[in-house]
Amino acid sequence: MGTINDSILQISYIIASICYIVGLKKLSHPLTAKNGNYIAALGMGLAILTTILFHRTDGHAIGNIPLILLALAIGSFLGTLAAKKVKMTAMPQMVSLFNGMGGACAALISIMEFPRINPDIIAESGMMNGLTLSILLGLVIGSVSFAGSMIAFGKLDGRINDSKISYLKIINIIGIAAIIAMIVFIMFQEEMPSMTIVYILTVLSLLYGISFVMPIGGADMPVVISLLNSFTGVAAACGGFLYNNQAMLTGGILVGSAGTILTILMCKAMNRSLMNVIIGGFGGSAAGSDEGVEKHIKEITLSDAAVLLTYSQKVYIIPGYGLAVAQAQHACHDLEILLEDKGVDVKYAIHPVAGRMPGHMNVLLAEADVPYTKLKEMEEANAEMANTDVVIVIGANDVVNPAAEEDPSSPIYGMPIIKALDAKNIIVIKRSMAKGYAAIDNNLFYHPKNRMLFGDAKNVLQKLIAEIKAM
Repeated sequence: MGTINDSILQISYIIASICYIVGLKKLSHPLTAKNGNYIAALGMGLAILTTILFHRTDGHAIGNIPLILLALAIGSFLGTLAAKKVKMTAMPQMVSLFNGMGGACAALISIMEFPRINPDIIAESGMMNGLTLSILLGLVIGSVSFAGSMIAFGKLDGRINDSKISYLKIINIIGIAAIIAMIVFIMFQEEMPSMTIVYILTVLSLLYGISFVMPIGGADMPVVISLLNSFTGVAAACGGFLYNNQAMLTGGILVGSAGTILTILMCKAMNRSLMNVIIGGFGGSAAGSDEGVEKHIKEITLSDAAVLLTYSQKVYIIPGYGLAVAQAQHACHDLEILLEDKGVDVKYAIHPVAGRMPGHMNVLLAEADVPYTKLKEMEEANAEMANTDVVIVIGANDVVNPAAEEDPSSPIYGMPIIKALDAKNIIVIKRSMAKGYAAIDNNLFYHPKNRMLFGDAKNVLQKLIAEIKAM
């Protein structure tokens, strides 16, 4: 009977792993992403169900099933409630929070399993074995992911400010050295060490997770979220090694590798190395070369903007976090439809790090049913900017800032941007002249081509639509 149970369990894990892979593949396109989520969730559900029904330890079935089911019910209820209630502006915070919970689970698993390492393994090779290493890595990486994700959540939610304390970098170096030293010390023990050292290692890892994220600039949060997500995946994969669980191992590897690839791509999009993001962070500490120079802006009325857009041939909309804050994605789509009906070619230019998390703008516009074919990546959009009659910048700031190309003293110098300045006309919709997330001024706003249209993005777009309809 045990052999049959093991066979069913292993087959279910293989099916679950296939579901993860297929689900991840379908996430690559908005039209199939929803089904991809369902397929991956089905795989996870199958793995949980078969583990409860068929897993055996020394011939004994899993105990405490009522408590397990209760925990599943509570977690499912809270997760569903959070997913339905969260606003699009708070989606990055929720991603950070959920990711942190995954890291915490991996760390707790390691703490529980460390004292249960098989004595026969210890008697044969001491603590120098793969099982011990998996547990310790899961503990450290999971703890760092949890603490770092909580700090990222606080920064994204505006509860924690960026820290420019230089000595945090030194503390980080000392912290990681101490963590590595403790892992090596534990691994070289001939007998099971006291749990006290494990608890100390946990505390050190949590503190390192905090100090690791604290000095990173707020504008780098999309990269940090992606990196911490990969950490959680690696921690989960360590749990898969620990339990010889193929489904857990596959899921962790997929999350870890996907997060790592995304992190590298985002760093490339910012023309910065990952080390530069982690150590440097950009924010408003560096002053531009033209600081103190008097600058002038020009405004545009709703009626003039309506005329300019109506008689254009090609219009590009560049969305940013301000679009999410104003919940203006639906009004933006309505403007797109209206202009398309008048024969205007309307597209969206999407910067890889626009918003507060990877793909934030894509998700936001998909919610408003904007066709995916209208979303153009930065390189493709830049190739068309010279032939674009009007660029509408809605809530974006740093991703269109020409200082990235023109001002070597700027903190974002060298970061690829959407070249709005190449278009014939520019309209920037902003509530005020406040600086962007990188806390630096944007000379685009003062350029002769640009006109400012001040106000809440949603209200401005609705009034603009009314003006165009009235023409």
